[in-house]
Amino acid sequence: MILALFCRTENSDGKLIMEGSAGLMNGFTTLTNTKKHAYGQAFEEDPLPFKNPIDGTVTSFSITFFFAIVPEHRHKGSHGMAFVISPTRGIPGASADQYLGIFNHANNGNSSNHVVAVELDIHKDDEFGDIDDNHVGININGMRSNVSAPAGYYDPKGQFKKLSLISGNLLRVTILYSKKEKQLSVTLSPAEEANIPKRPLLLLNQDLSPYLLEEMYVGFAASTGAIGAIHYMWMWHVSLSYMVPNLDFGIPTFPPYPKTKSQVIRIVLVTCLALALFAALVASAVSLFLYRRHKMVQQVLEEWEIQCGPHRFTYKELFKATKGFKQLLGKGGFGQVFKGTLPGSDAEIAVKSVSHNSSQGMREFLAEISTIGRLRHPNLVRLLGYCRYKEELYLVYDFMPNGSLDKYLYGGSDEEQLSWTQRFKIIKDVASALSYLHHEWLQVVIHRDIKPANVLIDDKMNASLGDFGLAKLYDQGYEAQTSRVAGTFGYMAPELMRTGRPTTGTDVYAFGVFMLEVSCGRKLFEPRAEPEEVVLADWAINRWENGDIVEAANERIRQDHDKGQLELVLKLGVLCSHQAEEVRPDMATVVKILGGVSELPDNLLDIVRTEKLGKWYETYGNVLDTEMTMGSAGNLTITEPMTSVGR
Repeated sequence: MILALFCRTENSDGKLIMEGSAGLMNGFTTLTNTKKHAYGQAFEEDPLPFKNPIDGTVTSFSITFFFAIVPEHRHKGSHGMAFVISPTRGIPGASADQYLGIFNHANNGNSSNHVVAVELDIHKDDEFGDIDDNHVGININGMRSNVSAPAGYYDPKGQFKKLSLISGNLLRVTILYSKKEKQLSVTLSPAEEANIPKRPLLLLNQDLSPYLLEEMYVGFAASTGAIGAIHYMWMWHVSLSYMVPNLDFGIPTFPPYPKTKSQVIRIVLVTCLALALFAALVASAVSLFLYRRHKMVQQVLEEWEIQCGPHRFTYKELFKATKGFKQLLGKGGFGQVFKGTLPGSDAEIAVKSVSHNSSQGMREFLAEISTIGRLRHPNLVRLLGYCRYKEELYLVYDFMPNGSLDKYLYGGSDEEQLSWTQRFKIIKDVASALSYLHHEWLQVVIHRDIKPANVLIDDKMNASLGDFGLAKLYDQGYEAQTSRVAGTFGYMAPELMRTGRPTTGTDVYAFGVFMLEVSCGRKLFEPRAEPEEVVLADWAINRWENGDIVEAANERIRQDHDKGQLELVLKLGVLCSHQAEEVRPDMATVVKILGGVSELPDNLLDIVRTEKLGKWYETYGNVLDTEMTMGSAGNLTITEPMTSVGR
C-alpha cells in the first residue's frame, strides 16, 4: 500500500526546506547557483515512516525524480548531487566539493550517520575510489560507494547506452527497494523515455534495516568546487510501495550557465562577424524565400484523410487567410494558433498549427479531426477543416473572439471579470456539451482534458468546449481501451493514477473541479494560502461543514450571486469531484440538476463527510501541483499549470 506520495515542480508549495545555496533560479528549483565551493540542500518538511514499528524491518519503497546538471564549461563538470535519506531534515555540518553537501571530513564513513544516498557524481575523487567523472553510486554512511557504474541505461535489447550527467538534458532516476528480497536497485534513463528500462543500472543486495530509523527525511544535496555547475530539480515522487508510476510529462528546457564578462565580449565579436557574413547572403536568401513562399507542393490524399470527413484546405488557402501566419492569437504546448479570414467570405477562423514532432503529434492530430469533425453541438467548438503540408499539420476552427475562459478567471481588467450570471451560464454550457459527448452521440466520447483553457467564449459570452487532442471514443455499452495516463494534473480523477483507464466518470471528476474553480473564482491550489485553504475542493467542504459553503467563493462573487444557484453549483462540484467514482453522478443527471429538473440528495453532506478523503487518498496520498508550462494547467499533455491529482 502506498503511504506517501509527493510531487514537486520548480514552483515550491512551501513544504520544501532549503539550506545553503539551494533556492529558485530561472523559474526552477536549484540545489546550487553560480557560487563556487558551496553546497545546497532541499529536504521535505515532514519525515516518512520507513520502518515497520512492530518488526523493525524497512518497508518497500520507490523514488522517482527528474534532474538536470548545467555545467559552467560544456565538457567539464565540478561536483555532483545525490538523493538522500537522512535521520534529520537537512544535514548539519556538511561540506562542499567532494562531499556533495552530505558529509564532512570528520563524519564521513561513520556508522552513526544512518544515511543512505544515491550519488550522481561528475568528478572523479580517487580518495573515495570513484570509477570515473560520470557515474552513479549507492552510498551508505559515507562517500565511498558500495556499488557504482558509469552513467547510462540498458535499452530494450539489453544494449548499454551512455548518458552524460552534465548534458543539461532532463534525466530520470528510479530507485526501488524490495522488502522481501532486501534488494536496492537504481535506474537512470532519459526523461523522454515513457517506460523505465527493465534492467537496472545498479543492484545492491543489502538489508537496509540496520541503517534506517523508523522515521527518515528525504531530500537532495549538491555541491560545487573550483568549477561551477547548476543542479536543477524539476519533479520527484516518493512512495512507500514497490510501484513505479506511469506518468506522461512535457519536457522543460533549462537555460545555459550564465556567461562571464569575458565570454560576453567574445560572443559580441563573433556576432558582429556573423552579421557581416549574413549581410552578404541576404539577397540570395530573400530570393529563395520568395520562391519557396509561392511554390505549391502537390498534396496527395492518404487513406486516413479520405475517411476523416472534415473539409481539407490547401496550404495556399490558409496562408492567404492568415496573411502569412502573422496574426498570432496564442501559443501552448501543442503549437501556435493564428487568426484568419477565409478568402471570398467574411468568415473569421482560428488555425492551429501542430508540428509533426510536437508533443501532440500525428496520433492526437488524427484524434482531433476524426472526433470533433463529426460532432455537432452548439457548445462544442466547430471544426471547419484541416490541412497537412510537409511536416506541419493544421486544424481550422470557427474563431471565438473572446478567447479562452482562463483569461476571465484570473487576471485581466475589471471589464474581463465575469458576473455570476455569466459564470452559471458557462457551467451549464459545458455540462450540456459533456452530456452530449457521453450520452447523446453515436459513440461515447471521453474528452480527458476539461479545464478553463479548453473552454472558448464567443462574442455573446456563450461557452464551447474544444481541444479534442486527447479524446477517446468507444461504442455505447463498452469501455475505452487505453492504459496511458494523460490529462492535466489537478483535473485528473484519482482512479486514473491507479488504473490508467479513462471513463465518463473521470470526465465528471474534471468537470466537478472545473465547476468549483469557476464558481469560487480562484485556482485549484493556492500554496501560499492558510493550510485549510490550499486545496480548493477541501476548502469548499470545510466551509460547508462549518455552515455556509458559499464562503468558499471569493468576496467579489459572494457580492454578485444568486445564493441558491451558487450553493447548488458548489455542492454539485464537490459531489462530481468525489474521490469515489461510484458516488459521482453522470452528466445527464448533472444537466438536470443545473436545470432545476432534479435535486441533490438531502444527505449529500453526510456522503461527502463519510468518504471525504476516500480510499484512494488513504492509499496514494496528496500530489500537489504547481503551474508548469505546459502556460495553463499543463498537459500530462504536464505542461501547464502543473497540477495535482486528487485532494
